[in-house]
Amino acid sequence: MSEEEKIFVALFSGINVGGNRIVKMAELRSFFEKLGFGDVATYVQSGNAVFRSATGDVATLTKQLEAAFEKKWGFHSRIMVRDLGWFERLVADNPYPEVAGEPTKLHVYALERAPTPEETARLSQKCTGPESFEIRDDVLYLHAPDGLGKSVFANLIPRTLKVPCTARNWRTVQALLELAGRDG
Repeated sequence: MSEEEKIFVALFSGINVGGNRIVKMAELRSFFEKLGFGDVATYVQSGNAVFRSATGDVATLTKQLEAAFEKKWGFHSRIMVRDLGWFERLVADNPYPEVAGEPTKLHVYALERAPTPEETARLSQKCTGPESFEIRDDVLYLHAPDGLGKSVFANLIPRTLKVPCTARNWRTVQALLELAGRDG
């Protein structure tokens, strides 16, 4: 890795869900490599890619990836690009360390932007079940003690908060951080 290259993670939304919008991870790795990115690795079928780039601007990378992805696959996928420092802060700032060992009960939503106090208050009003959440800048942490599949509140987050987002469980977060920290 050259000194000016940085490590990034791309989180895709809406691919390989329910047998629709299928993108094979080998094809996704090849896609990144053809765009000139280095040390590309993917993790699970939900669309997670770790890569190196000399371009350090996440907004530029996001636009580039979304446009190239849509051109290649013929449909839009919102992509959240974050750098390694963002992932390291996400893990360090976990407000639920007591459940970090139970990765199916802890989820993280990468938000396109930090929500306003009004948006956060609106979401708080909907959180009436066993779940709890905390927002730190552009990250929403969700503790779902019964798991995400049984959480009614989890389904309300995107449409109530109205901030574009994509969710990952804690196991995926840890795996991506490990992939991103590997020696290239």
